[in-house]
Amino acid sequence: MSEIASRVKAIIVDKLGVEDSEVTNEASFTNDLGADSLDTVELIMEFEKEFGISIPDDQ
Repeated sequence: MSEIASRVKAIIVDKLGVEDSEVTNEASFTNDLGADSLDTVELIMEFEKEFGISIPDDQ
């Protein structure tokens, strides 16, 4: 796993409170990991902070 993928996975595990083994390439944030719309916004904010990027709200 690449360093970026590992960092993304760590953020998902931390923010959603799921097990590392649950976060797979095939996992759905909502159906498999139980994320709601607020969780999604928090994930986006954390990705922006971690990687120094900006993800437009309309995406």
